[in-house]
Amino acid sequence: MTPVGSVRVVAAGDHFVLPSLITDAVHRETACEVRELTLGWPLEPFGPVAEVSEASDAEDELIDVAADAEVLVTQMGPVTARVLAACPRLRLVVVCRGGPVNVNLDAARAHDVRVCFAPGRNAAATAEFTVGLLLAALRRIPQAHELLARQGSWAGAAYYTYEHSGLELEDLPVGLVGYGAVGSRVARVLCAFGARVMVYDPYVRGEVHGLRLGSLDELLRRSRVITLHARLTEETRGMVGARELALLPPGAVVVNVARGPLLDEDALCDALESGRLSAAALDTYAVEPLPPRSRLSALADRVVLTPHLGGASRAVAEKAARIAAAEVGRWVRGEPLAHCLT
Repeated sequence: MTPVGSVRVVAAGDHFVLPSLITDAVHRETACEVRELTLGWPLEPFGPVAEVSEASDAEDELIDVAADAEVLVTQMGPVTARVLAACPRLRLVVVCRGGPVNVNLDAARAHDVRVCFAPGRNAAATAEFTVGLLLAALRRIPQAHELLARQGSWAGAAYYTYEHSGLELEDLPVGLVGYGAVGSRVARVLCAFGARVMVYDPYVRGEVHGLRLGSLDELLRRSRVITLHARLTEETRGMVGARELALLPPGAVVVNVARGPLLDEDALCDALESGRLSAAALDTYAVEPLPPRSRLSALADRVVLTPHLGGASRAVAEKAARIAAAEVGRWVRGEPLAHCLT
Protein backbone atom coordinates (compact mmCIF):
# COMPACT_ATOMS: atom_id res chain seq x y z
CA MET A 1 0.00 0.00 0.00
CA THR A 2 1.20 3.50 -0.92
CA PRO A 3 1.19 6.04 1.93
CA VAL A 4 -1.75 8.32 1.13
CA GLY A 5 -0.11 11.59 2.10
CA SER A 6 2.77 11.02 -0.29
CA VAL A 7 0.66 10.42 -3.41
CA ARG A 8 0.54 13.26 -5.92
CA VAL A 9 -2.28 13.10 -8.45
CA VAL A 10 -2.66 15.24 -11.57
CA ALA A 11 -6.22 15.83 -12.82
CA ALA A 12 -5.65 16.78 -16.46
CA GLY A 13 -9.23 17.42 -17.43
CA ASP A 14 -10.75 19.55 -20.18
CA HIS A 15 -13.92 21.53 -20.87
CA PHE A 16 -16.06 18.37 -20.67
CA VAL A 17 -14.55 16.17 -17.97
CA LEU A 18 -13.67 19.13 -15.80
CA PRO A 19 -10.56 18.94 -13.62
CA SER A 20 -12.76 19.84 -10.66
CA LEU A 21 -14.99 16.81 -11.31
CA ILE A 22 -11.91 14.57 -11.20
CA THR A 23 -10.55 16.27 -8.08
CA ASP A 24 -13.84 16.00 -6.20
CA ALA A 25 -14.22 12.35 -7.16
CA VAL A 26 -10.63 11.52 -6.11
CA HIS A 27 -11.10 13.27 -2.78
CA ARG A 28 -14.19 11.12 -2.12
CA GLU A 29 -11.97 8.08 -2.59
CA THR A 30 -8.76 9.11 -0.86
CA ALA A 31 -6.94 12.08 0.69
CA CYS A 32 -4.35 12.47 -2.10
CA GLU A 33 -2.89 15.81 -3.12
CA VAL A 34 -4.43 16.76 -6.50
CA ARG A 35 -3.13 19.31 -8.98
CA GLU A 36 -5.34 20.41 -11.87
CA LEU A 37 -4.66 21.12 -15.54
CA THR A 38 -7.30 22.16 -18.09
CA LEU A 39 -6.71 20.97 -21.66
CA GLY A 40 -8.43 22.56 -24.65
CA TRP A 41 -10.80 19.84 -25.85
CA PRO A 42 -13.52 20.08 -27.19
CA LEU A 43 -13.05 23.78 -27.93
CA GLU A 44 -9.79 22.66 -29.56
CA PRO A 45 -10.07 19.43 -31.61
CA PHE A 46 -8.20 16.30 -30.65
CA GLY A 47 -5.98 14.45 -33.11
CA PRO A 48 -2.75 12.48 -33.44
CA VAL A 49 0.05 13.66 -31.14
CA ALA A 50 3.43 12.02 -31.69
CA GLU A 51 2.68 8.28 -31.63
CA VAL A 52 -0.76 8.39 -29.94
CA SER A 53 -4.18 9.32 -31.32
CA GLU A 54 -7.25 11.32 -30.26
CA ALA A 55 -5.27 13.50 -27.88
CA SER A 56 -4.85 17.16 -27.04
CA ASP A 57 -1.63 18.66 -28.37
CA ALA A 58 -0.26 19.40 -24.92
CA GLU A 59 2.83 17.30 -24.20
CA ASP A 60 4.75 20.20 -22.70
CA GLU A 61 1.86 21.29 -20.45
CA LEU A 62 1.41 17.73 -19.21
CA ILE A 63 5.12 17.32 -18.47
CA ASP A 64 5.21 20.60 -16.55
CA VAL A 65 2.43 19.59 -14.17
CA ALA A 66 3.06 15.84 -13.91
CA ALA A 67 6.86 15.68 -13.73
CA ASP A 68 6.82 14.57 -10.06
CA ALA A 69 3.36 12.96 -9.91
CA GLU A 70 2.64 9.29 -9.20
CA VAL A 71 -0.86 9.30 -10.71
CA LEU A 72 -2.28 10.98 -13.82
CA VAL A 73 -6.01 11.09 -14.50
CA THR A 74 -6.92 12.48 -17.90
CA GLN A 75 -9.28 12.18 -20.83
CA MET A 76 -7.33 13.70 -23.72
CA GLY A 77 -3.83 14.14 -22.30
CA PRO A 78 -1.15 12.84 -24.73
CA VAL A 79 0.60 10.14 -22.70
CA THR A 80 3.41 9.64 -25.18
CA ALA A 81 6.82 8.03 -24.77
CA ARG A 82 8.24 11.51 -24.29
CA VAL A 83 5.77 12.36 -21.53
CA LEU A 84 6.37 9.04 -19.76
CA ALA A 85 10.15 9.49 -19.92
CA ALA A 86 9.82 13.00 -18.45
CA CYS A 87 7.65 11.80 -15.56
CA PRO A 88 9.81 9.12 -13.88
CA ARG A 89 7.69 8.91 -10.69
CA LEU A 90 4.50 8.16 -12.62
CA ARG A 91 3.04 4.74 -11.72
CA LEU A 92 -0.63 4.96 -12.69
CA VAL A 93 -2.46 6.56 -15.64
CA VAL A 94 -6.24 6.50 -15.66
CA VAL A 95 -7.98 7.56 -18.88
CA CYS A 96 -11.55 8.85 -18.48
CA ARG A 97 -12.84 7.20 -21.65
CA GLY A 98 -13.74 3.84 -23.13
CA GLY A 99 -10.22 3.07 -24.31
CA PRO A 100 -6.72 4.53 -23.75
CA VAL A 101 -6.00 5.45 -27.38
CA ASN A 102 -4.10 8.53 -26.16
CA VAL A 103 -1.59 6.39 -24.23
CA ASN A 104 1.51 4.66 -25.61
CA LEU A 105 0.92 1.31 -23.92
CA ASP A 106 4.31 -0.15 -24.90
CA ALA A 107 6.12 2.83 -23.38
CA ALA A 108 3.91 2.58 -20.28
CA ARG A 109 4.91 -1.05 -19.80
CA ALA A 110 8.56 -0.16 -20.30
CA HIS A 111 8.28 2.47 -17.56
CA ASP A 112 6.30 0.15 -15.25
CA VAL A 113 3.20 2.37 -15.44
CA ARG A 114 -0.25 0.83 -14.97
CA VAL A 115 -2.89 2.08 -17.42
CA CYS A 116 -6.62 2.00 -16.63
CA PHE A 117 -9.66 3.28 -18.49
CA ALA A 118 -13.40 3.90 -17.96
CA PRO A 119 -15.47 1.40 -19.95
CA GLY A 120 -19.17 2.06 -20.35
CA ARG A 121 -19.03 5.66 -19.21
CA ASN A 122 -20.90 6.96 -22.26
CA ALA A 123 -22.85 3.87 -23.31
CA ALA A 124 -26.27 5.19 -22.25
CA ALA A 125 -25.69 8.66 -23.71
CA THR A 126 -24.44 7.31 -27.04
CA ALA A 127 -27.29 4.82 -27.30
CA GLU A 128 -29.86 7.55 -26.67
CA PHE A 129 -28.16 9.82 -29.20
CA THR A 130 -28.14 7.03 -31.78
CA VAL A 131 -31.89 6.57 -31.46
CA GLY A 132 -32.38 10.34 -31.61
CA LEU A 133 -30.39 10.60 -34.86
CA LEU A 134 -32.22 7.61 -36.28
CA LEU A 135 -35.62 9.17 -35.60
CA ALA A 136 -34.45 12.52 -36.99
CA ALA A 137 -33.28 10.88 -40.22
CA LEU A 138 -36.34 8.67 -40.66
CA ARG A 139 -38.85 11.48 -40.14
CA ARG A 140 -36.89 14.38 -41.70
CA ILE A 141 -37.11 16.38 -38.47
CA PRO A 142 -34.05 18.65 -39.00
CA GLN A 143 -35.06 19.45 -42.59
CA ALA A 144 -38.60 20.37 -41.57
CA HIS A 145 -37.26 22.49 -38.71
CA GLU A 146 -34.90 24.33 -41.05
CA LEU A 147 -37.70 25.16 -43.48
CA LEU A 148 -40.13 26.40 -40.84
CA ALA A 149 -37.98 27.91 -38.07
CA ARG A 150 -35.13 29.27 -40.19
CA GLN A 151 -36.87 30.11 -43.45
CA GLY A 152 -40.46 30.67 -42.31
CA SER A 153 -41.66 28.23 -44.94
CA TRP A 154 -44.46 25.67 -44.62
CA ALA A 155 -42.89 23.69 -47.47
CA GLY A 156 -41.94 20.97 -45.02
CA ALA A 157 -45.57 19.86 -45.23
CA ALA A 158 -44.42 18.02 -48.34
CA TYR A 159 -43.02 15.41 -45.96
CA TYR A 160 -46.67 14.48 -45.30
CA THR A 161 -47.14 13.31 -48.87
CA TYR A 162 -46.87 9.57 -49.46
CA GLU A 163 -43.89 10.00 -51.76
CA HIS A 164 -41.81 12.00 -49.26
CA SER A 165 -43.06 10.78 -45.89
CA GLY A 166 -40.62 8.90 -43.68
CA LEU A 167 -40.43 5.46 -42.14
CA GLU A 168 -41.65 4.49 -38.67
CA LEU A 169 -39.80 2.14 -36.36
CA GLU A 170 -42.66 -0.23 -35.67
CA ASP A 171 -42.09 -3.42 -37.72
CA LEU A 172 -39.05 -1.85 -39.40
CA PRO A 173 -36.11 -4.24 -39.96
CA VAL A 174 -33.14 -2.59 -38.23
CA GLY A 175 -29.66 -4.11 -38.31
CA LEU A 176 -27.12 -3.42 -35.56
CA VAL A 177 -23.46 -3.88 -36.50
CA GLY A 178 -21.91 -4.47 -33.09
CA TYR A 179 -23.59 -5.49 -29.87
CA GLY A 180 -21.45 -4.14 -27.05
CA ALA A 181 -22.39 -1.67 -24.33
CA VAL A 182 -23.94 0.78 -26.82
CA GLY A 183 -25.43 -1.62 -29.36
CA SER A 184 -27.19 -3.71 -26.73
CA ARG A 185 -28.84 -0.59 -25.28
CA VAL A 186 -29.94 0.58 -28.73
CA ALA A 187 -31.46 -2.85 -29.31
CA ARG A 188 -33.53 -2.64 -26.13
CA VAL A 189 -34.89 0.79 -27.07
CA LEU A 190 -35.69 -0.24 -30.65
CA CYS A 191 -37.45 -3.38 -29.45
CA ALA A 192 -39.63 -1.16 -27.26
CA PHE A 193 -40.60 0.80 -30.41
CA GLY A 194 -41.57 -2.48 -32.07
CA ALA A 195 -38.71 -2.59 -34.56
CA ARG A 196 -37.56 -5.96 -35.89
CA VAL A 197 -34.00 -5.89 -34.58
CA MET A 198 -31.21 -7.96 -36.11
CA VAL A 199 -27.65 -8.17 -34.80
CA TYR A 200 -24.28 -8.93 -36.33
CA ASP A 201 -21.38 -9.27 -33.91
CA PRO A 202 -19.06 -12.28 -34.23
CA TYR A 203 -17.58 -11.66 -30.76
CA VAL A 204 -20.78 -11.74 -28.71
CA ARG A 205 -21.92 -14.80 -26.81
CA GLY A 206 -25.15 -15.30 -24.92
CA GLU A 207 -28.50 -13.53 -25.10
CA VAL A 208 -29.24 -10.77 -27.60
CA HIS A 209 -32.31 -8.57 -28.06
CA GLY A 210 -33.37 -9.63 -31.54
CA LEU A 211 -32.26 -12.08 -34.21
CA ARG A 212 -28.53 -12.72 -34.38
CA LEU A 213 -27.28 -13.22 -37.93
CA GLY A 214 -24.18 -15.11 -38.96
CA SER A 215 -22.79 -12.71 -41.53
CA LEU A 216 -22.66 -8.98 -42.18
CA ASP A 217 -23.87 -9.53 -45.75
CA GLU A 218 -27.00 -11.27 -44.53
CA LEU A 219 -27.72 -8.44 -42.10
CA LEU A 220 -27.34 -5.83 -44.82
CA ARG A 221 -29.65 -7.60 -47.25
CA ARG A 222 -32.42 -7.77 -44.65
CA SER A 223 -32.16 -4.30 -43.03
CA ARG A 224 -34.01 -1.12 -43.99
CA VAL A 225 -31.80 0.69 -41.47
CA ILE A 226 -28.31 -0.14 -40.20
CA THR A 227 -26.59 1.45 -37.22
CA LEU A 228 -22.87 0.99 -36.57
CA HIS A 229 -21.59 0.19 -33.07
CA ALA A 230 -18.32 -1.65 -33.72
CA ARG A 231 -15.00 -0.62 -32.24
CA LEU A 232 -12.51 0.81 -34.72
CA THR A 233 -9.71 -1.68 -35.33
CA GLU A 234 -7.65 -2.61 -38.36
CA GLU A 235 -10.21 -5.37 -38.94
CA THR A 236 -13.24 -3.07 -38.84
CA ARG A 237 -11.78 -0.01 -40.61
CA GLY A 238 -13.79 0.51 -43.81
CA MET A 239 -16.05 -2.46 -43.01
CA VAL A 240 -19.02 -0.76 -44.72
CA GLY A 241 -18.00 0.38 -48.19
CA ALA A 242 -19.50 0.46 -51.68
CA ARG A 243 -19.99 -3.31 -51.87
CA GLU A 244 -21.72 -3.47 -48.50
CA LEU A 245 -23.95 -0.45 -49.16
CA ALA A 246 -25.05 -2.02 -52.44
CA LEU A 247 -26.43 -4.99 -50.48
CA LEU A 248 -28.92 -2.78 -48.61
CA PRO A 249 -32.49 -2.57 -49.95
CA PRO A 250 -33.22 0.56 -52.04
CA GLY A 251 -34.15 3.51 -49.82
CA ALA A 252 -32.25 2.23 -46.77
CA VAL A 253 -30.86 4.49 -44.05
CA VAL A 254 -27.37 4.40 -42.47
CA VAL A 255 -26.57 5.67 -38.96
CA ASN A 256 -23.05 5.98 -37.53
CA VAL A 257 -22.43 7.24 -33.98
CA ALA A 258 -19.42 4.96 -33.46
CA ARG A 259 -16.26 5.89 -35.39
CA GLY A 260 -16.10 7.59 -38.78
CA PRO A 261 -13.55 5.27 -40.45
CA LEU A 262 -15.89 2.29 -40.04
CA LEU A 263 -17.77 3.73 -43.03
CA ASP A 264 -16.50 4.70 -46.49
CA GLU A 265 -17.82 8.26 -46.73
CA ASP A 266 -17.29 8.58 -50.48
CA ALA A 267 -19.22 5.38 -51.08
CA LEU A 268 -21.97 6.66 -48.77
CA CYS A 269 -22.17 9.95 -50.69
CA ASP A 270 -22.33 8.05 -53.99
CA ALA A 271 -25.25 5.97 -52.68
CA LEU A 272 -27.07 9.05 -51.39
CA GLU A 273 -26.52 11.05 -54.57
CA SER A 274 -27.78 8.19 -56.74
CA GLY A 275 -30.88 7.80 -54.57
CA ARG A 276 -30.05 4.23 -53.61
CA LEU A 277 -29.97 5.31 -49.95
CA SER A 278 -32.71 7.65 -48.77
CA ALA A 279 -30.89 9.14 -45.79
CA ALA A 280 -27.95 8.94 -43.42
CA ALA A 281 -27.28 10.25 -39.92
CA LEU A 282 -23.68 10.71 -38.84
CA ASP A 283 -22.02 11.91 -35.66
CA THR A 284 -18.49 10.76 -36.49
CA TYR A 285 -16.36 11.21 -39.60
CA ALA A 286 -13.21 9.98 -41.30
CA VAL A 287 -11.66 13.43 -40.69
CA GLU A 288 -12.69 15.55 -37.71
CA PRO A 289 -13.61 18.36 -37.70
CA LEU A 290 -15.58 17.69 -40.88
CA PRO A 291 -13.91 19.64 -43.73
CA PRO A 292 -16.01 22.63 -44.87
CA ARG A 293 -16.14 21.32 -48.44
CA SER A 294 -17.10 17.78 -47.51
CA ARG A 295 -19.44 16.08 -49.94
CA LEU A 296 -21.72 15.35 -47.01
CA SER A 297 -22.40 19.06 -46.50
CA ALA A 298 -23.88 19.30 -50.00
CA LEU A 299 -26.41 16.57 -49.12
CA ALA A 300 -28.19 18.46 -46.34
CA ASP A 301 -31.63 17.38 -47.56
CA ARG A 302 -30.68 13.72 -47.08
CA VAL A 303 -28.29 13.71 -44.12
CA VAL A 304 -28.33 14.61 -40.44
CA LEU A 305 -24.86 15.71 -39.31
CA THR A 306 -23.72 16.40 -35.75
CA PRO A 307 -20.18 17.22 -34.49
CA HIS A 308 -19.31 14.06 -32.48
CA LEU A 309 -21.83 14.73 -29.71
CA GLY A 310 -22.94 11.17 -28.97
CA GLY A 311 -21.25 11.04 -25.58
CA ALA A 312 -21.99 14.64 -24.62
CA SER A 313 -24.05 14.50 -21.46
CA ARG A 314 -23.22 15.82 -18.01
CA ALA A 315 -23.80 12.34 -16.61
CA VAL A 316 -21.01 10.98 -18.84
CA ALA A 317 -18.47 13.47 -17.46
CA GLU A 318 -19.54 12.68 -13.91
CA LYS A 319 -19.44 8.90 -14.48
CA ALA A 320 -16.01 9.12 -16.09
CA ALA A 321 -14.61 11.03 -13.11
CA ARG A 322 -16.14 8.54 -10.65
CA ILE A 323 -14.85 5.46 -12.51
CA ALA A 324 -11.36 6.97 -12.78
CA ALA A 325 -11.30 8.05 -9.14
CA ALA A 326 -12.34 4.57 -8.03
CA GLU A 327 -9.25 3.17 -9.78
CA VAL A 328 -7.06 5.74 -8.02
CA GLY A 329 -8.57 4.69 -4.69
CA ARG A 330 -7.91 1.01 -5.42
CA TRP A 331 -4.32 1.72 -6.37
CA VAL A 332 -3.67 3.80 -3.25
CA ARG A 333 -5.19 1.08 -1.04
CA GLY A 334 -3.23 -1.66 -2.79
CA GLU A 335 -6.36 -3.34 -4.14
CA PRO A 336 -6.69 -5.01 -7.58
CA LEU A 337 -7.49 -2.56 -10.37
CA ALA A 338 -10.81 -3.11 -12.13
CA HIS A 339 -10.10 -1.89 -15.67
CA CYS A 340 -6.39 -2.21 -16.28
CA LEU A 341 -4.48 -2.91 -19.52
CA THR A 342 -0.85 -2.87 -18.32
